[in-house]
Amino acid sequence: MYLTPEVKQQIFTDYGNGAADTGSAESQVALFTHRIKHLTEHLKQNKKDLSTKRSLINLVGKRRRMLDYLKQQDIERYRAIVKKLGIRK
Repeated sequence: MYLTPEVKQQIFTDYGNGAADTGSAESQVALFTHRIKHLTEHLKQNKKDLSTKRSLINLVGKRRRMLDYLKQQDIERYRAIVKKLGIRK
């Protein structure tokens, strides 16, 4: 499995406010980004996997809504997470 509990904890530690911070917008966006990268690689090899393509589109939309929320609340946190993850906007 690509997303083990250890990988999740590492993502939350790197991008959140600690390992126990699983609900902050930054940690959620980082987790979504990790999953999006994995699904993108899968779709490069399996072009006809439509259910995965649909899941990827939904996940990108979730991340976009979360980033829009973060942009409304605190623009500096938004800029920091976009720069740290290398998300283009």
